[in-house]
Amino acid sequence: MPSRAVIESPLGRIALTWDAAGLTALDYVAGGEAPCPPPPGLGAEAAFQLAAYFQDPAFRFDLPLAPGGTSFQLRVWAALCRIPSGAPITYGQLARQLNSGARAVGGACRGNPLPIIIPCHRIIPAHGGVGGYGGATQGAGPRIKQWLLTHEKNR
Repeated sequence: MPSRAVIESPLGRIALTWDAAGLTALDYVAGGEAPCPPPPGLGAEAAFQLAAYFQDPAFRFDLPLAPGGTSFQLRVWAALCRIPSGAPITYGQLARQLNSGARAVGGACRGNPLPIIIPCHRIIPAHGGVGGYGGATQGAGPRIKQWLLTHEKNR
């Protein structure tokens, strides 16, 4: 049975979900869902590591992850985790690394259930701007993605 906690962050409230296999989801919480700190264990460690990242954007997460996805999505997400903080690349660049297409990479990024921890925000469009950012509430995706990119750039 999955466990869930809601924590405060510089980006607003974030919900963490985990089970025995690892962290399964990170969601941006809209509205009135009250903070609910995680009990000791994986949830507390995830909250601790997120706080460390918000203090130091070069922090590297070391958590058991269980995002659940297709084999292609898992390949893309593994590649995302290898992109250094503060060094975004384009959808096309990642697609070439994976012998795939930019749209397929974009779809995998959109399906990422663990944003920030699996850093899909580090993928940007070739034409400039920040591009999309799924999972954020009420259209806040581009604002959150820009915040994350700026946070990492200013390290």
